[in-house]
Amino acid sequence: MGAARGFTAATPTGPIAPTWTRPTPTLAAAAEPMTDPEAQPAAEPILPEAPEQLSGASLASAGPGPYFAPPAAPEPLAPLPPVASPDGRVELTGTTLLVRGHLYLLRELERADVMHVRWLLWYLLGALGLAAVMIAFLENWLKTGPAMLGMTLTTLLLIYGHRGTNRLRLFRLGREVVNVALPGETAPWQRLTAEINRRIFRVHDHAAREAAALLAAADEATRLAAQAAQAAQAIAEAAQEQPGNTGPIAPDEV
Repeated sequence: MGAARGFTAATPTGPIAPTWTRPTPTLAAAAEPMTDPEAQPAAEPILPEAPEQLSGASLASAGPGPYFAPPAAPEPLAPLPPVASPDGRVELTGTTLLVRGHLYLLRELERADVMHVRWLLWYLLGALGLAAVMIAFLENWLKTGPAMLGMTLTTLLLIYGHRGTNRLRLFRLGREVVNVALPGETAPWQRLTAEINRRIFRVHDHAAREAAALLAAADEATRLAAQAAQAAQAIAEAAQEQPGNTGPIAPDEV
Protein backbone atom coordinates (compact mmCIF):
# COMPACT_ATOMS: atom_id res chain seq x y z
CA MET A 1 0.00 0.00 0.00
CA GLY A 2 2.85 2.34 0.76
CA ALA A 3 4.42 1.60 -2.59
CA ALA A 4 1.08 2.13 -4.23
CA ARG A 5 0.62 5.32 -2.38
CA GLY A 6 4.09 6.56 -3.37
CA PHE A 7 3.59 5.69 -7.02
CA THR A 8 2.82 8.68 -9.26
CA ALA A 9 1.30 8.39 -12.72
CA ALA A 10 3.66 9.33 -15.47
CA THR A 11 2.60 12.26 -17.72
CA PRO A 12 2.25 11.37 -21.37
CA THR A 13 5.08 12.58 -23.58
CA GLY A 14 3.40 11.90 -26.99
CA PRO A 15 1.75 14.50 -29.24
CA ILE A 16 -1.40 16.10 -27.94
CA ALA A 17 -4.39 16.31 -30.25
CA PRO A 18 -5.34 19.89 -31.12
CA THR A 19 -8.53 21.29 -29.75
CA TRP A 20 -10.84 23.44 -31.86
CA THR A 21 -12.94 26.24 -30.45
CA ARG A 22 -16.10 27.62 -32.12
CA PRO A 23 -15.69 31.32 -32.87
CA THR A 24 -18.13 33.58 -31.11
CA PRO A 25 -20.64 35.60 -33.17
CA THR A 26 -18.94 38.84 -32.20
CA LEU A 27 -15.52 37.69 -33.40
CA ALA A 28 -16.95 36.20 -36.60
CA ALA A 29 -18.79 39.40 -37.47
CA ALA A 30 -15.63 41.40 -36.86
CA ALA A 31 -13.52 39.09 -39.01
CA GLU A 32 -15.90 38.80 -41.99
CA PRO A 33 -16.30 41.75 -44.37
CA MET A 34 -19.59 43.63 -44.50
CA THR A 35 -21.70 42.08 -47.23
CA ASP A 36 -25.12 43.37 -46.23
CA PRO A 37 -26.01 46.26 -48.56
CA GLU A 38 -28.23 47.80 -45.93
CA ALA A 39 -25.41 47.77 -43.36
CA GLN A 40 -22.85 49.31 -45.74
CA PRO A 41 -22.59 53.10 -45.83
CA ALA A 42 -24.22 54.70 -48.87
CA ALA A 43 -21.76 55.74 -51.55
CA GLU A 44 -21.68 59.40 -52.46
CA PRO A 45 -23.22 60.03 -55.91
CA ILE A 46 -20.83 61.19 -58.58
CA LEU A 47 -22.19 64.33 -60.14
CA PRO A 48 -21.14 65.27 -63.68
CA GLU A 49 -19.01 68.32 -63.90
CA ALA A 50 -20.62 71.36 -65.46
CA PRO A 51 -19.06 72.37 -68.76
CA GLU A 52 -16.78 75.31 -68.46
CA GLN A 53 -17.74 78.40 -70.38
CA LEU A 54 -14.73 79.39 -72.42
CA SER A 55 -14.00 82.88 -73.60
CA GLY A 56 -11.33 84.13 -75.97
CA ALA A 57 -8.72 84.47 -73.24
CA SER A 58 -9.48 81.06 -71.75
CA LEU A 59 -9.25 79.45 -75.17
CA ALA A 60 -5.81 80.95 -75.60
CA SER A 61 -4.66 79.81 -72.16
CA ALA A 62 -5.98 76.30 -72.75
CA GLY A 63 -3.22 75.68 -75.26
CA PRO A 64 -3.44 74.44 -78.80
CA GLY A 65 -6.56 72.51 -79.63
CA PRO A 66 -8.99 71.83 -82.44
CA TYR A 67 -10.82 74.95 -83.52
CA PHE A 68 -13.55 75.23 -86.08
CA ALA A 69 -12.61 77.28 -89.07
CA PRO A 70 -14.67 80.48 -89.25
CA PRO A 71 -17.25 80.45 -92.02
CA ALA A 72 -16.24 82.31 -95.13
CA ALA A 73 -18.08 85.47 -96.06
CA PRO A 74 -20.91 84.71 -98.48
CA GLU A 75 -20.64 85.87 -102.05
CA PRO A 76 -22.76 88.83 -103.15
CA LEU A 77 -26.26 88.05 -104.24
CA ALA A 78 -26.58 87.27 -107.90
CA PRO A 79 -28.87 89.70 -109.74
CA LEU A 80 -32.34 88.41 -110.56
CA PRO A 81 -34.46 89.48 -113.50
CA PRO A 82 -37.11 92.08 -112.63
CA VAL A 83 -40.75 91.00 -112.45
CA ALA A 84 -43.68 93.36 -113.02
CA SER A 85 -47.45 93.04 -112.99
CA PRO A 86 -49.33 93.43 -116.32
CA ASP A 87 -50.77 96.81 -115.29
CA GLY A 88 -47.39 98.09 -114.01
CA ARG A 89 -48.64 98.71 -110.46
CA VAL A 90 -46.06 96.36 -108.89
CA GLU A 91 -42.41 95.99 -109.92
CA LEU A 92 -40.06 93.55 -108.22
CA THR A 93 -36.27 93.35 -108.46
CA GLY A 94 -33.67 91.33 -106.54
CA THR A 95 -33.55 93.81 -103.62
CA THR A 96 -36.48 96.25 -103.98
CA LEU A 97 -40.26 96.27 -104.38
CA LEU A 98 -42.15 99.12 -106.03
CA VAL A 99 -45.91 99.25 -105.28
CA ARG A 100 -47.99 102.11 -106.69
CA GLY A 101 -44.99 104.45 -106.69
CA HIS A 102 -43.79 103.54 -103.17
CA LEU A 103 -40.37 101.87 -103.00
CA TYR A 104 -39.63 99.26 -100.30
CA LEU A 105 -36.39 97.40 -99.62
CA LEU A 106 -36.80 93.66 -99.34
CA ARG A 107 -34.63 93.66 -96.20
CA GLU A 108 -37.19 95.81 -94.37
CA LEU A 109 -40.06 93.49 -95.29
CA GLU A 110 -40.97 90.36 -93.34
CA ARG A 111 -43.44 88.82 -95.77
CA ALA A 112 -46.35 89.67 -98.03
CA ASP A 113 -49.76 88.16 -98.67
CA VAL A 114 -52.77 88.91 -100.85
CA MET A 115 -56.44 88.04 -100.44
CA HIS A 116 -59.73 88.82 -102.13
CA VAL A 117 -62.04 91.23 -100.27
CA ARG A 118 -65.47 92.66 -101.09
CA TRP A 119 -66.47 96.30 -101.05
CA LEU A 120 -68.82 95.95 -98.12
CA LEU A 121 -70.37 99.41 -98.50
CA TRP A 122 -71.35 98.99 -102.17
CA TYR A 123 -72.42 95.41 -101.50
CA LEU A 124 -74.84 96.46 -98.77
CA LEU A 125 -76.12 99.49 -100.69
CA GLY A 126 -76.81 97.39 -103.76
CA ALA A 127 -78.56 94.64 -101.81
CA LEU A 128 -80.70 97.02 -99.73
CA GLY A 129 -81.51 99.23 -102.74
CA LEU A 130 -82.56 96.27 -104.85
CA ALA A 131 -84.81 95.00 -102.07
CA ALA A 132 -86.38 98.46 -101.59
CA VAL A 133 -87.08 98.93 -105.32
CA MET A 134 -88.66 95.48 -105.63
CA ILE A 135 -90.86 96.06 -102.59
CA ALA A 136 -91.96 99.46 -103.97
CA PHE A 137 -92.74 97.92 -107.38
CA LEU A 138 -94.75 95.08 -105.84
CA GLU A 139 -96.74 97.58 -103.76
CA ASN A 140 -97.47 99.64 -106.91
CA TRP A 141 -95.59 102.63 -105.57
CA LEU A 142 -93.41 102.70 -108.69
CA LYS A 143 -94.29 102.23 -112.31
CA THR A 144 -92.57 99.66 -114.50
CA GLY A 145 -90.04 102.04 -116.09
CA PRO A 146 -88.65 103.61 -112.91
CA ALA A 147 -88.73 100.21 -111.18
CA MET A 148 -86.67 98.57 -113.93
CA LEU A 149 -84.17 101.45 -113.89
CA GLY A 150 -83.84 101.25 -110.11
CA MET A 151 -83.40 97.49 -110.22
CA THR A 152 -80.69 97.83 -112.86
CA LEU A 153 -78.71 100.44 -110.89
CA THR A 154 -78.93 98.58 -107.60
CA THR A 155 -77.97 95.30 -109.30
CA LEU A 156 -74.87 96.97 -110.75
CA LEU A 157 -73.98 98.26 -107.28
CA LEU A 158 -74.43 94.76 -105.87
CA ILE A 159 -72.24 93.22 -108.58
CA TYR A 160 -69.53 95.85 -108.11
CA GLY A 161 -69.48 95.35 -104.37
CA HIS A 162 -69.43 91.57 -104.72
CA ARG A 163 -66.54 91.70 -107.18
CA GLY A 164 -64.46 93.68 -104.68
CA THR A 165 -60.69 93.93 -105.00
CA ASN A 166 -57.40 92.28 -103.98
CA ARG A 167 -55.76 93.49 -100.78
CA LEU A 168 -51.97 93.25 -100.71
CA ARG A 169 -50.49 93.37 -97.21
CA LEU A 170 -46.80 94.12 -96.69
CA PHE A 171 -45.49 93.17 -93.23
CA ARG A 172 -42.56 95.42 -92.32
CA LEU A 173 -40.07 94.62 -89.57
CA GLY A 174 -40.96 96.59 -86.44
CA ARG A 175 -43.43 98.85 -88.27
CA GLU A 176 -47.11 98.92 -89.19
CA VAL A 177 -48.57 96.80 -91.96
CA VAL A 178 -49.10 98.44 -95.36
CA ASN A 179 -52.38 97.64 -97.18
CA VAL A 180 -52.64 98.21 -100.92
CA ALA A 181 -55.70 97.58 -103.14
CA LEU A 182 -54.96 95.81 -106.43
CA PRO A 183 -57.66 95.23 -109.05
CA GLY A 184 -58.07 92.21 -111.29
CA GLU A 185 -58.10 88.48 -110.70
CA THR A 186 -56.60 87.06 -107.52
CA ALA A 187 -54.59 84.17 -108.99
CA PRO A 188 -51.97 86.31 -110.85
CA TRP A 189 -51.43 88.42 -107.74
CA GLN A 190 -50.97 85.28 -105.65
CA ARG A 191 -48.21 84.06 -107.99
CA LEU A 192 -46.50 87.46 -107.83
CA THR A 193 -46.79 87.48 -104.01
CA ALA A 194 -45.16 84.03 -103.83
CA GLU A 195 -42.22 85.38 -105.85
CA ILE A 196 -42.01 88.40 -103.52
CA ASN A 197 -41.82 86.14 -100.46
CA ARG A 198 -39.17 83.96 -102.09
CA ARG A 199 -36.95 86.95 -102.77
CA ILE A 200 -37.56 88.37 -99.28
CA PHE A 201 -36.41 85.09 -97.68
CA ARG A 202 -33.41 84.99 -100.04
CA VAL A 203 -32.28 88.47 -98.98
CA HIS A 204 -32.76 87.71 -95.26
CA ASP A 205 -30.84 84.43 -95.53
CA HIS A 206 -27.90 86.22 -97.19
CA ALA A 207 -27.92 88.90 -94.49
CA ALA A 208 -27.91 86.23 -91.77
CA ARG A 209 -24.91 84.46 -93.34
CA GLU A 210 -23.05 87.78 -93.56
CA ALA A 211 -23.72 88.47 -89.87
CA ALA A 212 -22.52 84.96 -88.89
CA ALA A 213 -19.29 85.46 -90.85
CA LEU A 214 -18.64 88.84 -89.19
CA LEU A 215 -19.28 87.40 -85.74
CA ALA A 216 -16.95 84.46 -86.38
CA ALA A 217 -14.23 86.83 -87.61
CA ALA A 218 -14.59 88.95 -84.45
CA ASP A 219 -14.31 85.84 -82.24
CA GLU A 220 -11.22 84.69 -84.14
CA ALA A 221 -9.60 88.10 -83.73
CA THR A 222 -10.30 87.99 -79.98
CA ARG A 223 -8.76 84.53 -79.70
CA LEU A 224 -5.63 85.55 -81.61
CA ALA A 225 -5.25 88.68 -79.48
CA ALA A 226 -5.51 86.60 -76.31
CA GLN A 227 -2.88 84.15 -77.60
CA ALA A 228 -0.55 87.02 -78.51
CA ALA A 229 -0.95 88.56 -75.05
CA GLN A 230 -0.25 85.20 -73.40
CA ALA A 231 2.86 84.66 -75.55
CA ALA A 232 4.18 88.13 -74.69
CA GLN A 233 3.59 87.47 -71.00
CA ALA A 234 5.39 84.12 -71.21
CA ILE A 235 8.42 85.76 -72.90
CA ALA A 236 8.54 88.45 -70.23
CA GLU A 237 8.38 85.88 -67.41
CA ALA A 238 11.11 83.77 -69.03
CA ALA A 239 13.34 86.84 -69.39
CA GLN A 240 12.89 87.75 -65.75
CA GLU A 241 13.85 84.24 -64.61
CA GLN A 242 17.22 84.30 -66.41
CA PRO A 243 20.24 85.01 -64.11
CA GLY A 244 21.69 88.48 -64.31
CA ASN A 245 18.48 90.15 -65.32
CA THR A 246 17.23 92.80 -62.93
CA GLY A 247 14.24 93.88 -64.89
CA PRO A 248 12.09 93.08 -67.87
CA ILE A 249 13.66 93.07 -71.31
CA ALA A 250 12.49 95.56 -73.84
CA PRO A 251 10.58 94.11 -76.80
CA ASP A 252 13.35 95.22 -79.21
CA GLU A 253 15.94 93.16 -77.33
CA VAL A 254 13.98 89.89 -77.52
